[in-house]
Amino acid sequence: MAENLVIIPTYNEKENIENIIRAVFALDKEFDILIVEDNSPDGTAEIVKKLIEEFPQRLHIKERKGKMGLGTAYIAGFQWALQQGYDYIFEMDADFSHPPKDLINLYNACRNGADMSVGSRYVNGKISVVNWDMKRVLMSYYASKYVRCVLGMKIGDCTAGFACYRKELLQRLKLEKIKFVGYAFQIEMKYTAYKLGFKVVEVPIVFTDRVKGQSKMSMRIFKEAFFGVFSLKFRNWKKY
Repeated sequence: MAENLVIIPTYNEKENIENIIRAVFALDKEFDILIVEDNSPDGTAEIVKKLIEEFPQRLHIKERKGKMGLGTAYIAGFQWALQQGYDYIFEMDADFSHPPKDLINLYNACRNGADMSVGSRYVNGKISVVNWDMKRVLMSYYASKYVRCVLGMKIGDCTAGFACYRKELLQRLKLEKIKFVGYAFQIEMKYTAYKLGFKVVEVPIVFTDRVKGQSKMSMRIFKEAFFGVFSLKFRNWKKY
């Protein structure tokens, strides 16, 4: 078994899933993959199961009954990873917005002292995003500034979904207390690590918007992130 596990949540990703799996397995560094599949009607799970025959020791699937949210998918993946004994656990999207080659950079950051490394679009004032219109770039950039202002975190890309965790961090977190299910989940994980005194490091990446498939962003998810920031600020951290 490899020391590294990449968790990829999926819902209707048949256009991307085989290519992203093969791209990760083609890296010089060895990574296993866990697909957390939310009963996609487009046949994503069937594609993954066929590939498991080709990669029986490296590719795994956890099927769920329906679309239950990004946060719960990752929590399920984290719990599975800890049970299996992986040392470094990664979050990554299926749509190639997160460059597979940068998994190695995230790994190196944690190997060299970080408890959590974040693939960041916004480092040292630079914005590294491809195929977004200016409106979306500005909304994302200022959303992270808003989070930093409210919570006081010194993390440039607070909503980033490309990350590596050392197992010791995930073992310390009370995963059952992580409540958000959309992109606010990413803020909650970073802020919880920050409040508990773990070292969070940003690794610059170039984020490329998906070419195939449909985005999962919605107004409900955006509102959860916007208003959820205040609940994090006033949470009773003594319980953690």
